[in-house]
Amino acid sequence: MDNSALWFREFGQPEEVLALEYSPLAPRAAGKLRVQMRYSPINPSDLIPVTGAYRHRVVPPRVAGYEGVGVVIEADNPAFIGQRVLPLRGEGTWQRWLDCDPQWAVPVPGSIPDVLAARGYINPLAAYVMLKKWPVQGKTVLLTAATSSCAGLLAQWAKLQGAKAVFGVYRSDNQIAALEQDGVIAVSINDKRGMHYAAQQAEIVFDAVGGELATALLQHMQPGTDFISYGLLSGQLYQMTGGYIRPQRFHLRDTLAVTAAEVWQRWFTELWGMLAVSKLPEVRLFPLENWREALDEFAVPGRRSKPMLVM
Repeated sequence: MDNSALWFREFGQPEEVLALEYSPLAPRAAGKLRVQMRYSPINPSDLIPVTGAYRHRVVPPRVAGYEGVGVVIEADNPAFIGQRVLPLRGEGTWQRWLDCDPQWAVPVPGSIPDVLAARGYINPLAAYVMLKKWPVQGKTVLLTAATSSCAGLLAQWAKLQGAKAVFGVYRSDNQIAALEQDGVIAVSINDKRGMHYAAQQAEIVFDAVGGELATALLQHMQPGTDFISYGLLSGQLYQMTGGYIRPQRFHLRDTLAVTAAEVWQRWFTELWGMLAVSKLPEVRLFPLENWREALDEFAVPGRRSKPMLVM
């Protein structure tokens, strides 16, 4: 039986260096679970490492993709067979079969549909952990890339946790309605006065963009504001112009590296219930063989759906 997988064997633009390869499926290693993948979404965090931005810890050749859902088809312990799981922190998920360590396989409750489970890791867990680390009750929050999946969850959960107000920076006017439905005060990236006001009001800033946007916001924040950098969608670092802000970096991988498996498995117990009642973008499905079309969809400005590979 052959496996199908999206590999990158050198750094570069994903559409140029990714390739769908077929190879015989090796025997399962003892102690591992063999998972037949069903769905895997496309996130910025999947594509940015392909470009070489994280070359200090991501080295090709390797299969792309960090999250997805599948079914266990082989295991030392028969109790695992037939379970739906998120096979995390192991092989790339943009392939039809993969092997993973049982301690990093997150069971999926029967009430959670596949397309929700498939995107239950990167953005939801990041939002969940950030809100645990930086509580927002009674505080004013500012989000950049406010219509992204992670920022959308941050906004919804911050409101539920008692944030006083949530500002969200957006790029396209067709995004305003969705932000306002979530109770977010929408601020155009082109409205400098509005962004300066939001930065002055904010007590906690969750930034996924970096670059010029983050630099501009930092210049107008009040002393003591918590500035959390959790993404770099601009591909550029922000610049600090004063010494009164507390910039902090958040990367989910760093948190999980110092968190026991049983602890973050417990996080998912609460997270599934939160996800089940949250609003997420609709998905658009693409067969694995049509991965180029999925990347084209991902690159559409103002996109309102989540491209997802069907294995």
